[in-house]
Amino acid sequence: MAVSGQLPLDEEGRIVGEGDPAAQARQVFENLRRCLAAAGATFDDVIKLTCFVTDMAHLPAVRAARAAHIPDVRLPAASAVQVAALVRPEFLMEIEAFAVVPA
Repeated sequence: MAVSGQLPLDEEGRIVGEGDPAAQARQVFENLRRCLAAAGATFDDVIKLTCFVTDMAHLPAVRAARAAHIPDVRLPAASAVQVAALVRPEFLMEIEAFAVVPA
């Protein structure tokens, strides 16, 4: 299954953590968790993450949020890409996931 790029939006579509990469990363991983759960998956099923950040300085915040969901001993393949901008200027990151869900 593929989970398209998740943004730091809450369930009502409001931005979480404007200007705060740690808060945005926590929200993005919570959104990923909810999407995976809706498909009967968990972070244990994730085989690839792609992180799009507007500044590589945000990667420590992404890694900290990831560590809250995925132990370092079971990290999936991952890529990080710095982009000039995302769909809205207040977004600092967008993360997508690929998971293999047992039949």
